[in-house]
Amino acid sequence: MSINCIYCNRDERIDNLMIEIGQMRVSTLFLFKEQTHKGRCVVALNEHQQEFFHLSQEKQDAYMRDVAQAAKAIESAFAPGKINYGAFGDTMPHVHFHVVPKYENGAAWGKMFEMNPGETYLTDEEYQEVIDKLKAAL
Repeated sequence: MSINCIYCNRDERIDNLMIEIGQMRVSTLFLFKEQTHKGRCVVALNEHQQEFFHLSQEKQDAYMRDVAQAAKAIESAFAPGKINYGAFGDTMPHVHFHVVPKYENGAAWGKMFEMNPGETYLTDEEYQEVIDKLKAAL
């Protein structure tokens, strides 16, 4: 565990960015609060590891199954034109993937998605509706 890691500490920093949807095999699925890309989620490994290749082969396989399951749920729930994956960690060095649905004629179609465009936030009820659709598709 890293003292400064938002995924390990689960403090207000993570609460400001995401809503926990639930536990998967070896990770936690979060709904990203900024919803320019409807259904955007983060799949965060449950243990602190800085690099994906530091994981055992078994843990790598289980983690990628979690990422694939999350993407499949997003596709089923929201029918995006394509799903993008982002594995960045310069400022949050904890294994986590952004699973970002992209919609034709939507924001950043054909381009790299912006990490946090800060444009689309939902009401509590709307967040719950998105979460319920994802849970039903999992």
